[in-house]
Amino acid sequence: MSLRIVVTVKYVPDATGDRHFADDLTVDRDDVDGLLSELDEYAVEQALQIADDADDAEITVLTVGPEDAKDALRKALSMGADKAIHVEDDDLHGTDAIGTSLVLAKAIEKAGYDLVISGMASTDGTAGIVPALLAERLGVPQVTLLSEVSVEDGVVKGRRDGDTASEQLEASLPAVVSVTDQSGEARYPSFKGIMAAKKKPVESWDLEDLEIEADEVGLEGAWTKVDSATQRPARTAGTIVKDEGEGGKQLAEFLAGQKFI
Repeated sequence: MSLRIVVTVKYVPDATGDRHFADDLTVDRDDVDGLLSELDEYAVEQALQIADDADDAEITVLTVGPEDAKDALRKALSMGADKAIHVEDDDLHGTDAIGTSLVLAKAIEKAGYDLVISGMASTDGTAGIVPALLAERLGVPQVTLLSEVSVEDGVVKGRRDGDTASEQLEASLPAVVSVTDQSGEARYPSFKGIMAAKKKPVESWDLEDLEIEADEVGLEGAWTKVDSATQRPARTAGTIVKDEGEGGKQLAEFLAGQKFI
């Protein structure tokens, strides 16, 4: 029987762009380019490596987001994933991590799975809680923050590296795992992979397909919201201390005035 791997990926604003909030205090995604979250590329890479070692495996990449989120799916497909699912619905605007985990869990159950692989966090929200929320909603074990992962005889195994020690962890399938940016460099899509991705299937689902009510997601259903935001002040030229014998004293006074010392 084929090993069914689902990789959750996110379309995020480019960190090098001019990111800001919209009027409703959600991230304005219209005025900045987006891309596949770099941390999710590691999840795709680990799925591909597991599939290479398996007798038979199928990799589905799954994202929740606006129309442009298909670009993230195409990147993952060009890396080598087999097919993709895009959950898109206007009522999803403003959905937080709790709501996102609900949508992902429903989509994963509908798609069918043995192993779910996620990045350790998204590069925009950086909360890192969705893998654990997914495992809870799916009712399966979670093995998170892995630097190394493998699957053998219905068991997923991995190494979690801490500051002072490493742990060897395992769980029976089905399970949810997340991988860190230390799990192995993600491959670059080849020209052949990019061309092949154009022919791979991408299914589109909405909330009705997943039997989710609109008030369970979006801004109205969010457990967490941004109450207020202040524009970052423009960078100033700074303070120049001219050393004419009193430079050290002036520097100390400046640092003390800023409460750095």
